[in-house]
Amino acid sequence: MTEPVGHGALAPDLNELRGFCVAADLGSLGRAAIRLHVSQPSLSKRLASLEVKVGTRLLERSSRGVALTPAGRRLYEQARPLLEMADQVTEVMVGIRRVGAVVRLAASHSATEAFVAAMLADLNRERPLAVELVSANSRVVRAMVADGRADVGVAASRPEGTPDPGVREAEIVGDAIVCAVPPGHPWAGRRVTAAEFVATPMVVRDPSSNARWTVDAVLRARGLAAADPLAEAATPRAALADARRLGAPVLLSRHVVAAGDFAVVEVEDLAFPRAYVLVTSAYRGQTAEVRQLMQQVRDYARIWLR
Repeated sequence: MTEPVGHGALAPDLNELRGFCVAADLGSLGRAAIRLHVSQPSLSKRLASLEVKVGTRLLERSSRGVALTPAGRRLYEQARPLLEMADQVTEVMVGIRRVGAVVRLAASHSATEAFVAAMLADLNRERPLAVELVSANSRVVRAMVADGRADVGVAASRPEGTPDPGVREAEIVGDAIVCAVPPGHPWAGRRVTAAEFVATPMVVRDPSSNARWTVDAVLRARGLAAADPLAEAATPRAALADARRLGAPVLLSRHVVAAGDFAVVEVEDLAFPRAYVLVTSAYRGQTAEVRQLMQQVRDYARIWLR
């Protein structure tokens, strides 16, 4: 008889998985402990417990920080979506407990990491508003708002994109895709030529992402083509982890890069501007709760993003 999947195995501990993923993202146990509001010894115990359960080393430690082992990379790729789903379930649980209507917010991966997640954390502390967050790429965000699966969205503008008649968009704050490098990279503090830029394999987002579209649109308009990607990542956080592990340049939102220790590299005669936009339905009105959240998004971006 076939044994059930997972029979006899230890169930994953979300705190251990979160500590592992954050350490991989930031490349440092110290920075990860600060991000998670725990002591470094406590985080080290979580990681040691996880490695015992898995039966192999997941992170290579060195004087420069930590990096994923091949086994760690395999676990990371499965654990990150699980943690994002757990966060979404937590949002739903909080929303159910609150009094009043639940606002369904869809936000792009980069907007979520740049400011939406932090904004919602502040909102939960300060205002009685229940919000369910779904994080997806900008194209999916627009589709969710258009067909009523989300009440409002935060997405990235798309150069040369075909307008969606089902939604309206209003700019929140300017943004740009920038080239950034991890500490110690030869490009740190340098200005590189367009020829160097397009000839260098980099860590990029997946082909369906707005960040990838923005860069490709500018290069096409200039008659340029980038080198084949060194790696493609589903989220900005995963892209930063890959770039740190590989010691390579990465292309991401400047607001995401600003939150870490990567250095922005200026590229001669090339820029990849875009903006974060508020996405609303072209046909449905907004409730008082939706309007309240929309104002919170505008205020937070105005105060915290430069």
